[in-house]
Amino acid sequence: MNQSIREVLTMRHGSNVELCGWVVTKNTVGALLFLTIRDGSGYFQVVGKKEVTDQQFLDNMKDVTIESAVRIKGQLMDDARAPGGKELTVKEIEIIAKAEKWPITKSAVKSSSFLYDFRHLSIRGKKSSSIMKIRSEFIKAAFDFFVEHDHIYINSPSIVQSAVEGGSTLFNIDYFGKNASLSQSAQLYEEAAICAFGKVFVMQPAFRAEKSKTSKHLTEFMMIEAEVAFNEQVDNMKLQEDFVNYVCERIVERRSEELEILGRKFTVPEKPFPKITYDEAREITIKNGINFEWGEDIPTEAERFLSKMFDKPFFIIDYPLSARSFYHMTKPNNTITLSADLIAPEGFGEIATGGQRIHDYNFLVERLKQYKLQTESFQWYVDLRKYGMPPHAGFGIGVERSIRWICNLKHIRTTSLFPRTITRIYP
Repeated sequence: MNQSIREVLTMRHGSNVELCGWVVTKNTVGALLFLTIRDGSGYFQVVGKKEVTDQQFLDNMKDVTIESAVRIKGQLMDDARAPGGKELTVKEIEIIAKAEKWPITKSAVKSSSFLYDFRHLSIRGKKSSSIMKIRSEFIKAAFDFFVEHDHIYINSPSIVQSAVEGGSTLFNIDYFGKNASLSQSAQLYEEAAICAFGKVFVMQPAFRAEKSKTSKHLTEFMMIEAEVAFNEQVDNMKLQEDFVNYVCERIVERRSEELEILGRKFTVPEKPFPKITYDEAREITIKNGINFEWGEDIPTEAERFLSKMFDKPFFIIDYPLSARSFYHMTKPNNTITLSADLIAPEGFGEIATGGQRIHDYNFLVERLKQYKLQTESFQWYVDLRKYGMPPHAGFGIGVERSIRWICNLKHIRTTSLFPRTITRIYP
Protein backbone atom coordinates (compact mmCIF):
# COMPACT_ATOMS: atom_id res chain seq x y z
CA MET A 1 0.00 0.00 0.00
CA ASN A 2 1.40 3.37 -0.98
CA GLN A 3 2.07 6.11 1.58
CA SER A 4 1.42 9.82 1.20
CA ILE A 5 4.34 12.23 1.12
CA ARG A 6 3.14 13.67 4.40
CA GLU A 7 3.39 10.22 5.96
CA VAL A 8 6.80 9.56 4.40
CA LEU A 9 8.25 12.70 5.95
CA THR A 10 7.51 11.24 9.41
CA MET A 11 9.15 7.86 8.68
CA ARG A 12 12.58 6.67 9.75
CA HIS A 13 15.79 6.45 7.75
CA GLY A 14 15.98 3.12 5.90
CA SER A 15 12.21 2.59 5.69
CA ASN A 16 10.83 0.95 2.57
CA VAL A 17 8.41 3.32 0.85
CA GLU A 18 5.87 3.17 -1.97
CA LEU A 19 4.72 6.53 -3.39
CA CYS A 20 2.17 7.45 -6.05
CA GLY A 21 2.10 10.93 -7.52
CA TRP A 22 2.92 13.24 -10.41
CA VAL A 23 6.29 14.34 -11.72
CA VAL A 24 6.88 18.05 -11.12
CA THR A 25 10.54 18.45 -12.07
CA LYS A 26 13.25 16.27 -13.63
CA ASN A 27 17.02 16.86 -13.43
CA THR A 28 20.25 15.01 -14.12
CA VAL A 29 23.37 15.64 -12.05
CA GLY A 30 26.25 13.48 -13.25
CA ALA A 31 25.15 9.85 -12.94
CA LEU A 32 22.22 10.75 -10.67
CA LEU A 33 18.64 11.23 -11.85
CA PHE A 34 16.39 13.44 -9.70
CA LEU A 35 12.61 13.74 -9.80
CA THR A 36 10.34 15.89 -7.67
CA ILE A 37 7.03 14.15 -6.98
CA ARG A 38 3.73 15.73 -5.91
CA ASP A 39 0.78 13.85 -4.46
CA GLY A 40 -1.50 16.52 -2.98
CA SER A 41 -0.08 16.25 0.52
CA GLY A 42 3.31 17.68 -0.41
CA TYR A 43 6.41 17.53 -2.58
CA PHE A 44 9.24 15.00 -2.34
CA GLN A 45 12.57 14.35 -4.01
CA VAL A 46 13.47 10.93 -5.38
CA VAL A 47 16.83 9.91 -6.86
CA GLY A 48 17.92 7.15 -9.21
CA LYS A 49 21.40 5.68 -8.67
CA LYS A 50 23.13 3.06 -10.83
CA GLU A 51 24.29 1.03 -7.84
CA VAL A 52 20.73 0.82 -6.45
CA THR A 53 18.31 1.31 -9.37
CA ASP A 54 18.17 -1.27 -12.15
CA GLN A 55 18.79 0.05 -15.66
CA GLN A 56 15.21 -0.52 -16.80
CA PHE A 57 13.98 1.78 -14.02
CA LEU A 58 16.68 4.35 -14.73
CA ASP A 59 15.44 4.32 -18.33
CA ASN A 60 11.91 4.94 -17.03
CA MET A 61 13.19 7.95 -15.08
CA LYS A 62 14.88 9.27 -18.24
CA ASP A 63 11.74 8.76 -20.33
CA VAL A 64 9.18 10.10 -17.88
CA THR A 65 7.62 13.48 -18.75
CA ILE A 66 6.48 16.35 -16.54
CA GLU A 67 3.05 15.69 -14.97
CA SER A 68 3.15 11.97 -15.69
CA ALA A 69 1.54 9.84 -12.99
CA VAL A 70 4.02 7.38 -11.47
CA ARG A 71 4.37 4.74 -8.78
CA ILE A 72 7.76 4.58 -7.05
CA LYS A 73 9.22 2.05 -4.62
CA GLY A 74 12.43 2.75 -2.76
CA GLN A 75 14.31 3.29 0.46
CA LEU A 76 13.99 6.43 2.56
CA MET A 77 17.29 8.17 3.27
CA ASP A 78 18.14 11.12 5.50
CA ASP A 79 19.97 13.78 3.50
CA ALA A 80 20.36 17.33 4.74
CA ARG A 81 20.80 18.56 1.15
CA ALA A 82 17.37 17.32 0.11
CA PRO A 83 14.19 19.42 0.60
CA GLY A 84 12.76 18.42 3.97
CA GLY A 85 15.99 16.63 4.87
CA LYS A 86 14.87 13.33 3.31
CA GLU A 87 14.85 11.72 -0.12
CA LEU A 88 13.85 8.40 -1.65
CA THR A 89 16.41 6.20 -3.39
CA VAL A 90 14.49 4.61 -6.25
CA LYS A 91 14.41 0.82 -6.57
CA GLU A 92 11.45 0.65 -8.97
CA ILE A 93 9.45 3.23 -10.91
CA GLU A 94 6.33 2.56 -12.97
CA ILE A 95 4.92 5.14 -15.36
CA ILE A 96 1.18 4.75 -14.78
CA ALA A 97 0.01 7.53 -17.14
CA LYS A 98 2.56 9.28 -19.33
CA ALA A 99 1.81 12.95 -19.95
CA GLU A 100 2.16 14.69 -23.29
CA LYS A 101 4.35 17.80 -23.57
CA TRP A 102 3.19 20.22 -20.87
CA PRO A 103 1.55 23.26 -22.51
CA ILE A 104 2.02 25.75 -19.64
CA THR A 105 5.50 27.19 -20.04
CA LYS A 106 6.96 30.64 -19.48
CA SER A 107 7.20 31.25 -23.22
CA ALA A 108 3.61 30.09 -23.82
CA VAL A 109 1.96 32.19 -21.11
CA LYS A 110 1.26 35.60 -22.64
CA SER A 111 -1.57 36.67 -20.32
CA SER A 112 -3.58 35.60 -17.30
CA SER A 113 -6.39 34.61 -19.69
CA PHE A 114 -4.15 31.85 -21.04
CA LEU A 115 -3.87 30.32 -17.57
CA TYR A 116 -7.65 30.37 -17.15
CA ASP A 117 -8.18 28.82 -20.58
CA PHE A 118 -6.01 26.00 -19.22
CA ARG A 119 -7.42 26.17 -15.69
CA HIS A 120 -7.99 22.41 -15.71
CA LEU A 121 -4.18 22.10 -15.81
CA SER A 122 -2.95 25.29 -14.12
CA ILE A 123 -4.62 24.33 -10.82
CA ARG A 124 -1.76 21.85 -10.37
CA GLY A 125 0.67 24.71 -9.75
CA LYS A 126 2.15 25.22 -6.31
CA LYS A 127 0.51 28.59 -5.68
CA SER A 128 -2.88 27.58 -7.06
CA SER A 129 -2.99 24.43 -4.96
CA SER A 130 -1.88 26.39 -1.88
CA ILE A 131 -4.81 28.77 -2.31
CA MET A 132 -7.23 25.86 -2.63
CA LYS A 133 -5.84 24.22 0.52
CA ILE A 134 -6.29 27.47 2.44
CA ARG A 135 -9.82 27.75 1.07
CA SER A 136 -10.54 24.18 2.18
CA GLU A 137 -9.22 24.97 5.66
CA PHE A 138 -11.43 28.07 5.82
CA ILE A 139 -14.54 26.02 5.04
CA LYS A 140 -13.62 23.23 7.47
CA ALA A 141 -12.94 25.78 10.22
CA ALA A 142 -16.24 27.52 9.48
CA PHE A 143 -18.12 24.25 9.85
CA ASP A 144 -16.36 23.50 13.14
CA PHE A 145 -17.05 27.00 14.47
CA PHE A 146 -20.79 26.83 13.93
CA VAL A 147 -21.11 23.28 15.23
CA GLU A 148 -19.20 24.30 18.36
CA HIS A 149 -21.63 27.20 18.75
CA ASP A 150 -24.67 24.87 18.52
CA HIS A 151 -25.79 25.89 15.03
CA ILE A 152 -27.61 23.31 12.91
CA TYR A 153 -26.34 22.83 9.36
CA ILE A 154 -29.07 23.13 6.70
CA ASN A 155 -29.38 23.54 2.94
CA SER A 156 -31.78 25.71 1.03
CA PRO A 157 -33.06 25.51 -2.58
CA SER A 158 -30.85 26.87 -5.35
CA ILE A 159 -33.93 27.31 -7.59
CA VAL A 160 -36.24 29.96 -6.13
CA GLN A 161 -39.02 32.43 -6.93
CA SER A 162 -38.19 35.09 -4.33
CA ALA A 163 -35.32 37.53 -4.83
CA VAL A 164 -33.27 38.40 -1.75
CA GLU A 165 -30.92 41.08 -3.07
CA GLY A 166 -32.94 42.61 -5.89
CA GLY A 167 -34.19 41.49 -9.28
CA SER A 168 -31.48 43.19 -11.33
CA THR A 169 -28.88 40.61 -10.30
CA LEU A 170 -30.96 37.47 -10.85
CA PHE A 171 -30.14 34.62 -13.20
CA ASN A 172 -33.63 33.89 -14.52
CA ILE A 173 -34.57 30.39 -15.64
CA ASP A 174 -37.62 28.62 -17.05
CA TYR A 175 -38.79 26.10 -14.46
CA PHE A 176 -41.25 23.90 -16.36
CA GLY A 177 -43.07 26.93 -17.67
CA LYS A 178 -42.80 28.94 -14.46
CA ASN A 179 -40.52 31.92 -13.86
CA ALA A 180 -37.73 31.10 -11.43
CA SER A 181 -34.15 32.11 -10.71
CA LEU A 182 -30.93 30.86 -9.18
CA SER A 183 -30.59 31.70 -5.51
CA GLN A 184 -28.74 34.85 -4.43
CA SER A 185 -28.78 33.83 -0.77
CA ALA A 186 -30.21 31.23 1.60
CA GLN A 187 -31.31 33.87 4.08
CA LEU A 188 -35.09 33.68 3.69
CA TYR A 189 -35.05 29.92 4.18
CA GLU A 190 -32.74 30.26 7.17
CA GLU A 191 -35.30 32.54 8.76
CA ALA A 192 -37.88 29.77 8.44
CA ALA A 193 -35.45 27.25 9.91
CA ILE A 194 -34.57 29.22 13.05
CA CYS A 195 -38.08 28.65 14.37
CA ALA A 196 -37.29 24.94 14.35
CA PHE A 197 -33.64 24.97 15.38
CA GLY A 198 -32.86 28.36 16.94
CA LYS A 199 -29.44 28.68 15.28
CA VAL A 200 -28.64 27.58 11.72
CA PHE A 201 -25.90 27.91 9.13
CA VAL A 202 -25.54 27.25 5.42
CA MET A 203 -22.61 26.65 3.06
CA GLN A 204 -23.62 26.59 -0.59
CA PRO A 205 -23.21 28.40 -3.92
CA ALA A 206 -24.85 31.77 -4.52
CA PHE A 207 -25.46 33.35 -7.92
CA ARG A 208 -25.39 37.05 -8.79
CA ALA A 209 -25.84 38.35 -12.33
CA GLU A 210 -23.83 41.48 -11.62
CA LYS A 211 -22.30 42.90 -14.79
CA SER A 212 -19.12 43.85 -13.01
CA LYS A 213 -15.52 43.34 -14.08
CA THR A 214 -13.95 44.36 -10.78
CA SER A 215 -11.34 42.22 -9.04
CA LYS A 216 -13.82 41.23 -6.30
CA HIS A 217 -16.80 39.93 -8.30
CA LEU A 218 -17.73 36.41 -9.37
CA THR A 219 -21.11 35.38 -10.79
CA GLU A 220 -21.04 32.09 -8.83
CA PHE A 221 -19.43 31.94 -5.41
CA MET A 222 -19.56 30.11 -2.09
CA MET A 223 -21.53 31.77 0.69
CA ILE A 224 -21.43 30.86 4.35
CA GLU A 225 -24.54 32.22 6.06
CA ALA A 226 -25.80 32.09 9.63
CA GLU A 227 -29.07 33.11 11.29
CA VAL A 228 -29.92 33.17 15.01
CA ALA A 229 -33.29 33.51 16.72
CA PHE A 230 -33.55 36.14 19.50
CA ASN A 231 -30.28 37.81 18.37
CA GLU A 232 -30.14 41.53 17.74
CA GLN A 233 -27.60 43.34 15.58
CA VAL A 234 -25.08 43.85 18.38
CA ASP A 235 -25.07 40.06 18.93
CA ASN A 236 -24.78 39.51 15.20
CA MET A 237 -21.63 41.62 14.88
CA LYS A 238 -20.08 39.83 17.86
CA LEU A 239 -20.75 36.50 16.15
CA GLN A 240 -18.99 37.71 13.01
CA GLU A 241 -15.96 38.87 15.01
CA ASP A 242 -15.72 35.50 16.74
CA PHE A 243 -16.15 33.65 13.44
CA VAL A 244 -13.47 35.57 11.52
CA ASN A 245 -11.03 35.36 14.42
CA TYR A 246 -11.60 31.59 14.70
CA VAL A 247 -11.13 30.70 11.03
CA CYS A 248 -8.08 32.96 10.70
CA GLU A 249 -6.46 31.30 13.72
CA ARG A 250 -7.04 27.89 12.13
CA ILE A 251 -5.49 28.93 8.83
CA VAL A 252 -2.41 30.42 10.49
CA GLU A 253 -2.06 27.31 12.65
CA ARG A 254 -2.59 24.66 9.97
CA ARG A 255 -1.71 26.34 6.66
CA SER A 256 1.41 28.31 7.48
CA GLU A 257 3.35 26.43 4.79
CA GLU A 258 0.84 27.45 2.12
CA LEU A 259 0.86 31.07 3.29
CA GLU A 260 4.65 31.00 3.04
CA ILE A 261 4.48 29.64 -0.53
CA LEU A 262 2.22 32.59 -1.38
CA GLY A 263 4.63 35.01 0.35
CA ARG A 264 1.83 36.15 2.67
CA LYS A 265 2.65 37.34 6.17
CA PHE A 266 -0.79 37.12 7.71
CA THR A 267 -1.70 38.06 11.28
CA VAL A 268 -4.85 36.88 13.02
CA PRO A 269 -7.06 39.96 13.58
CA GLU A 270 -7.67 40.74 17.24
CA LYS A 271 -11.14 41.41 18.62
CA PRO A 272 -13.06 43.65 18.87
CA PHE A 273 -13.19 45.05 15.33
CA PRO A 274 -13.49 48.83 14.85
CA LYS A 275 -16.82 50.36 13.82
CA ILE A 276 -17.59 53.48 11.80
CA THR A 277 -20.99 54.72 10.68
CA TYR A 278 -22.12 55.12 7.10
CA ASP A 279 -22.19 58.90 7.64
CA GLU A 280 -18.60 58.88 8.97
CA ALA A 281 -17.48 56.76 6.03
CA ARG A 282 -19.13 59.14 3.57
CA GLU A 283 -17.60 62.20 5.26
CA ILE A 284 -14.11 60.67 5.10
CA THR A 285 -14.32 59.74 1.44
CA ILE A 286 -15.83 63.10 0.38
CA LYS A 287 -12.95 64.91 2.09
CA ASN A 288 -10.62 62.78 -0.02
CA GLY A 289 -12.31 63.50 -3.32
CA ILE A 290 -14.60 60.44 -3.58
CA ASN A 291 -18.17 61.67 -3.58
CA PHE A 292 -21.47 59.81 -3.52
CA GLU A 293 -25.01 60.79 -2.58
CA TRP A 294 -26.42 60.02 0.86
CA GLY A 295 -28.63 56.97 0.58
CA GLU A 296 -26.56 55.28 -2.12
CA ASP A 297 -24.55 52.17 -1.42
CA ILE A 298 -20.88 52.90 -0.81
CA PRO A 299 -19.13 52.64 -4.20
CA THR A 300 -16.15 50.37 -4.75
CA GLU A 301 -13.62 53.20 -4.96
CA ALA A 302 -14.76 54.67 -1.63
CA GLU A 303 -14.85 51.26 0.02
CA ARG A 304 -11.30 50.52 -1.16
CA PHE A 305 -10.08 53.87 0.19
CA LEU A 306 -11.65 53.24 3.60
CA SER A 307 -10.30 49.70 3.64
CA LYS A 308 -6.72 50.94 3.28
CA MET A 309 -7.11 53.00 6.46
CA PHE A 310 -7.33 49.88 8.65
CA ASP A 311 -4.99 47.01 9.47
CA LYS A 312 -7.75 44.60 10.53
CA PRO A 313 -11.41 44.06 9.57
CA PHE A 314 -13.90 46.74 10.57
CA PHE A 315 -17.64 47.31 10.41
CA ILE A 316 -19.49 50.06 8.57
CA ILE A 317 -22.80 50.38 10.43
CA ASP A 318 -26.05 52.35 10.17
CA TYR A 319 -26.69 52.09 6.43
CA PRO A 320 -29.66 54.05 5.08
CA LEU A 321 -32.70 51.96 4.24
CA SER A 322 -32.45 53.06 0.60
CA ALA A 323 -29.12 51.20 0.34
CA ARG A 324 -30.49 47.98 1.83
CA SER A 325 -32.92 45.19 0.96
CA PHE A 326 -36.56 45.18 2.07
CA TYR A 327 -36.20 42.83 5.06
CA HIS A 328 -33.86 44.99 7.15
CA MET A 329 -34.99 46.16 10.56
CA THR A 330 -34.65 49.89 11.11
CA LYS A 331 -34.04 52.16 14.04
CA PRO A 332 -37.09 54.06 15.39
CA ASN A 333 -36.65 56.81 12.76
CA ASN A 334 -37.38 54.17 10.07
CA THR A 335 -34.61 55.40 7.73
CA ILE A 336 -31.45 53.87 9.27
CA THR A 337 -31.08 50.10 9.25
CA LEU A 338 -29.71 47.81 11.93
CA SER A 339 -27.19 46.41 9.48
CA ALA A 340 -23.47 46.44 8.76
CA ASP A 341 -20.88 45.46 6.22
CA LEU A 342 -17.70 43.78 7.42
CA ILE A 343 -14.78 45.26 5.51
CA ALA A 344 -11.42 43.53 5.11
CA PRO A 345 -8.36 45.80 5.48
CA GLU A 346 -5.55 46.61 3.01
CA GLY A 347 -7.93 47.67 0.25
CA PHE A 348 -9.77 44.34 -0.09
CA GLY A 349 -13.18 45.69 0.85
CA GLU A 350 -16.44 44.04 1.87
CA ILE A 351 -16.37 40.37 2.79
CA ALA A 352 -19.63 40.05 4.76
CA THR A 353 -23.01 41.72 5.17
CA GLY A 354 -25.40 41.20 8.05
CA GLY A 355 -28.23 42.71 9.96
CA GLN A 356 -31.32 42.35 12.07
CA ARG A 357 -34.44 41.30 10.15
CA ILE A 358 -38.02 42.55 10.40
CA HIS A 359 -39.97 40.16 12.65
CA ASP A 360 -43.33 42.01 12.75
CA TYR A 361 -45.98 40.93 10.22
CA ASN A 362 -47.60 44.31 9.52
CA PHE A 363 -44.24 46.07 9.35
CA LEU A 364 -42.96 43.58 6.74
CA VAL A 365 -46.15 43.87 4.62
CA GLU A 366 -45.76 47.66 4.57
CA ARG A 367 -42.09 47.35 3.62
CA LEU A 368 -42.92 45.09 0.68
CA LYS A 369 -45.41 47.70 -0.53
CA GLN A 370 -42.80 50.42 -0.06
CA TYR A 371 -40.37 48.46 -2.26
CA LYS A 372 -43.17 47.68 -4.77
CA LEU A 373 -42.62 43.94 -4.43
CA GLN A 374 -45.36 41.40 -5.10
CA THR A 375 -46.54 39.99 -1.79
CA GLU A 376 -47.58 36.72 -3.48
CA SER A 377 -43.95 35.77 -4.19
CA PHE A 378 -43.08 36.24 -0.52
CA GLN A 379 -46.30 34.98 1.06
CA TRP A 380 -44.68 32.04 2.85
CA TYR A 381 -41.94 34.36 4.12
CA VAL A 382 -44.47 36.91 5.37
CA ASP A 383 -46.56 34.16 6.98
CA LEU A 384 -43.65 33.24 9.24
CA ARG A 385 -44.41 36.44 11.14
CA LYS A 386 -47.83 35.07 12.09
CA TYR A 387 -46.44 32.07 13.93
CA GLY A 388 -44.05 33.09 16.67
CA MET A 389 -41.23 34.85 14.81
CA PRO A 390 -38.94 36.51 17.39
CA PRO A 391 -36.36 39.25 16.74
CA HIS A 392 -33.51 37.63 14.82
CA ALA A 393 -30.34 38.50 12.93
CA GLY A 394 -27.81 36.92 10.62
CA PHE A 395 -25.04 37.45 8.12
CA GLY A 396 -23.48 36.05 4.97
CA ILE A 397 -19.75 35.97 4.28
CA GLY A 398 -18.19 35.30 0.89
CA VAL A 399 -15.59 32.54 0.97
CA GLU A 400 -13.75 33.77 -2.11
CA ARG A 401 -13.54 37.38 -0.94
CA SER A 402 -12.28 36.26 2.44
CA ILE A 403 -9.61 34.04 0.87
CA ARG A 404 -8.55 36.84 -1.44
CA TRP A 405 -7.83 38.99 1.62
CA ILE A 406 -6.19 36.25 3.69
CA CYS A 407 -3.92 35.22 0.79
CA ASN A 408 -3.29 38.79 -0.46
CA LEU A 409 -4.44 38.06 -4.02
CA LYS A 410 -4.92 40.59 -6.80
CA HIS A 411 -8.05 39.03 -8.30
CA ILE A 412 -10.87 36.99 -6.81
CA ARG A 413 -10.86 34.46 -9.67
CA THR A 414 -7.67 32.90 -8.26
CA THR A 415 -9.66 31.80 -5.18
CA SER A 416 -12.02 29.58 -7.20
CA LEU A 417 -11.07 26.23 -8.72
CA PHE A 418 -13.03 27.03 -11.89
CA PRO A 419 -14.12 30.69 -11.62
CA ARG A 420 -17.25 32.07 -13.22
CA THR A 421 -17.22 35.72 -14.28
CA ILE A 422 -19.24 37.71 -16.84
CA THR A 423 -16.66 36.77 -19.47
CA ARG A 424 -15.79 33.20 -18.47
CA ILE A 425 -17.83 30.01 -18.43
CA TYR A 426 -15.07 27.69 -19.81
CA PRO A 427 -13.67 25.31 -18.76
